[in-house]
Amino acid sequence: MEIINTVAGLNQALNSARKEGKSIGFVPTMGALHQGHMDLVSRASAECDVVVVSVFVNPTQFNNPSDLEKYPRTPEADSELLKKFGCDVAFFPSEREIYPENLVSPRVDLEGLDEVMEGTFRPGHFKGVVQVVSRLFQLVEPQKAFFGLKDFQQVAVIKKMVLQLNLPIQIIPCETSRTEKGLAMSSRNTRLTEIQKEEALIIYQTLMQAKTDSAVFSPQETKARAMVWFEQGSLELEYLSIVDPDTLKELTDQWVSGATMCIACFCGEVRLIDNMTLI
Repeated sequence: MEIINTVAGLNQALNSARKEGKSIGFVPTMGALHQGHMDLVSRASAECDVVVVSVFVNPTQFNNPSDLEKYPRTPEADSELLKKFGCDVAFFPSEREIYPENLVSPRVDLEGLDEVMEGTFRPGHFKGVVQVVSRLFQLVEPQKAFFGLKDFQQVAVIKKMVLQLNLPIQIIPCETSRTEKGLAMSSRNTRLTEIQKEEALIIYQTLMQAKTDSAVFSPQETKARAMVWFEQGSLELEYLSIVDPDTLKELTDQWVSGATMCIACFCGEVRLIDNMTLI
């Protein structure tokens, strides 16, 4: 595995693969890697000739400076983990490498995908996501890019971006990796105490109950029943929505195929998100 810090070094590492017509798979991350990331790397390794993983904590997608400051950074541990799971090129760029002077980021009409759920509570977040992912796609030039569905709304935004910019990249959504008890794997989990990890299981329990309820109740009724779980627990709910998977518009009376419940809440000071397809 090559560890690279510069754009010039990345080009040098990938030029031969490009000339030989090898397929490049890409997994963009913000580091503090865990098994969920490694599942993405393993999937990329199974489908592509060369696997590139980027580790970059992108400042433009944080609307809260404190959250950016507290975001876990573990580059040494990340490197060791990537060596074991089929990564060929690990890209650890600086902010200057990603955002050089005079860089012009593309304008993308997300058609409202960025205005609900995460967009409501994290203004500017998806503008930052589009900025960094479009830049990384430009640098890596992958045929396939792999994203975890824990960030359900982000996947929808990136699919829309690829379509709008007409990029020759296939977006591969991958199922959320979970602990044995069901907690969605996240870099933020490192900030939870063992007691908080148990408390956070209410998220998964709520989603599973909603999946059962969806066979009997309307979206609006299913949502109302799910809200009760949080009223009785210790987590502070930020939003709970049942949405159309394509438009992300809230569902009320009628179900659609792929209807998904999305949850964001605080466990102590740690913000957690999760989702599940109900129908």
